[in-house]
Amino acid sequence: MLAGMRDLSAKRVLITGGASGIGRALAQRFAKEAAHLVLLDRDGDALGRAVEELRAEGATVQGHVVDVTDGDSVLRARDAVRAEGGPIDVLVNNAGVVFGGPFLGVSLERHLTTYRVNVLGVVAVTHAFLPDLIGRPEAHVVQVASASGFVGVPFGATYASSKWAVIGFAESLRLELGELGHRHVHVTTVCPSYVATGLFAGARAPRLSRMLTAEGVAAEVVHAVKRDRVFVRTPWLVEVTPFLRGVLPLRVFDAAAQLLGVTSSMAQWRGREGQDAARASAPRA
Repeated sequence: MLAGMRDLSAKRVLITGGASGIGRALAQRFAKEAAHLVLLDRDGDALGRAVEELRAEGATVQGHVVDVTDGDSVLRARDAVRAEGGPIDVLVNNAGVVFGGPFLGVSLERHLTTYRVNVLGVVAVTHAFLPDLIGRPEAHVVQVASASGFVGVPFGATYASSKWAVIGFAESLRLELGELGHRHVHVTTVCPSYVATGLFAGARAPRLSRMLTAEGVAAEVVHAVKRDRVFVRTPWLVEVTPFLRGVLPLRVFDAAAQLLGVTSSMAQWRGREGQDAARASAPRA
């Protein structure tokens, strides 16, 4: 296995959903490594504030207002990023949305929006920027998925299934890059449980687990890029979930999930107050 990207100094790191939450924490963490930041977000006001604050802290950063569900918007951003500083070295697909509630209690449009942003947006951004990454001497793709990509989550059916899709996409891409001889382009899939950014207000961390912080997840992601870790699964309960799902009979696994509060963890979700959709700067259980 090739070594990870140990030195991030002057590497160009692009982060979608970079204006707040986990995206903002990632930007700060990469800035501490002297990376050059490229932030994409659809919220122009929040993006402008994030860029100003990061620059005031000494970071090299540019920002672009982008809707990841709009292919033309993504391509325009790619061209602008290239023109302003050249190709990127690290791509972090972090942007996403979540709508909680009983499946039939959530409108079809919100379910479809979840897939457009969380799945199709990831594919569109990766498709646009992957050629640049392949052309670099070393490069990294970070796909922000979720612990919900390993288990079913009632009251978050389309959100959880969208993260199953991200994990499958990331793993397939990782193996394909190897088969094509592009082993210098590493892929990390990030699968945290609930992160206390307001995105999952009302949700409850499973028993024997805890709410994570955006800063803590960001630190783990940067460490994973530097060490070429294939997965970031946090906290410990997420780390063991794939193994337990593989070895336990389904009824036993389901009973354990119910006992730990996994199946009811989204039952009281309300998201950020005053917002119909919570923008994902973090993944989520």
